[in-house]
Amino acid sequence: MDEPTSSLKVERRTTTLRELALEKMRSAILDARFQPGDRLVERTLCAELGVSRTVVREVLRHLETEGLVDTLPNQGPIVAVLDIDTAIEIYEIRGLLEGEAASACARHADAQTIDELEACIDRIERAFHDQDYREVRALTTAFYERMFTAGHKQVAWEIVQSLMARINRLRALTISSNDRGSQAVMEMREVLAAIRTKDEAAARDAAISHINRVLEIARNLLLDGQQHLTLKRAG
Repeated sequence: MDEPTSSLKVERRTTTLRELALEKMRSAILDARFQPGDRLVERTLCAELGVSRTVVREVLRHLETEGLVDTLPNQGPIVAVLDIDTAIEIYEIRGLLEGEAASACARHADAQTIDELEACIDRIERAFHDQDYREVRALTTAFYERMFTAGHKQVAWEIVQSLMARINRLRALTISSNDRGSQAVMEMREVLAAIRTKDEAAARDAAISHINRVLEIARNLLLDGQQHLTLKRAG
């Protein structure tokens, strides 16, 4: 007699060592503990993370697929340098997808969804006040996930998720800039106000305007960082 298909299920009760190491390394890059261009020496990472070289190599390969690590010939893995042209393209994609998601959310959102989005913005505002930028990133991701799914844009959200590591890297760069907290919260409330009134065009425009504002901040910061890196190498 054939075994029931349920017997093939693998139960996972704990996070694996590789997943823990991956999260630690991703957070270290997003929190700027490792700077763009820094070499990532396997032996040093093994000691810092307390894991084997095999795990470190797997983690670095995964981070390379996310765009957070580059491997250079004769040098090995480094923290990827944020490229202005790539950043612009990411924001362009975000503008297209988030604009449509905001419009669709305005069309489909019910009162509960609007309440959830508003509560999320309130928590983002508190996290900015506490300068808890890791929490800001997590809550901002949650806000957009709810907006996309409420607008029935699941495939679009999957595309955003494929870019999430690089999106969060850019977000980490911009959210700590001067007065960005109050600006970001105000812009998100403008998107929500349009969703609440079911104004699809206004929701799309507000979402795109938000992306355009943050793109300009990122562009200026990346230019400053590029100049600093050039001077550092020259020195």
